[in-house]
Amino acid sequence: TEGQQRAWDRWWPEYGREVADVLPGAPQSTAQPYDPPAWFGRSAPLVLEIGSGTGESTAAMAAAAPEVDHLAVEVFEPGIARLLMRLAEAGLTNVRVLRGDAVVLLREAVPEGSLEGVRIYFPDPWPKRRHRKRRLVQLPFVAVLTSRLRPGGFLHLATDWADYALQMLDVCAAEPRLRTASDADWLPRPDWRPQTKFERRALDEGRRVRDLLYYRT
Repeated sequence: TEGQQRAWDRWWPEYGREVADVLPGAPQSTAQPYDPPAWFGRSAPLVLEIGSGTGESTAAMAAAAPEVDHLAVEVFEPGIARLLMRLAEAGLTNVRVLRGDAVVLLREAVPEGSLEGVRIYFPDPWPKRRHRKRRLVQLPFVAVLTSRLRPGGFLHLATDWADYALQMLDVCAAEPRLRTASDADWLPRPDWRPQTKFERRALDEGRRVRDLLYYRT
């Protein structure tokens, strides 16, 4: 939309970066080394959100925790533009946005033990059986992700697809450095995760939402 384009033109240079530009070996003409303390102008706990969508929950969680820096990774440009609008409207300074592949970012740029937490809310379910190998939450990815968490750091997952929730459960149980936050498989929606329009629609359509929370040992 025109409003999204205006937000992009105004706020992307301040809040946004391309994943490709923060990787080692990025072209000198575009390189912006991965350096969150420099981006935020401070050293603070850093939480990475993979797939921030339109940023509804991202902006709400950032507003609720101003002492935490939030790094959102997304590929959908209109969603990023909407998030930029939310950040500007709320006057939030503790969010930065990266456009590109979060798997590549974690593998090639994020140092081990540097993240306070990782959030993955409602990742693409790839519901057809032949497409499930494309799902984000697979064992090799979770192994890399876990190594980037500090000891005691958290991994919070949420999905409205039952079979994907079971896959998440199995994958995280197979990672020896993760421990579950509860004896139960699923948690009630924690207070810190806002209920978004997307989630309300899933509930209206009869799909149960499942939260999974883990900590790195």
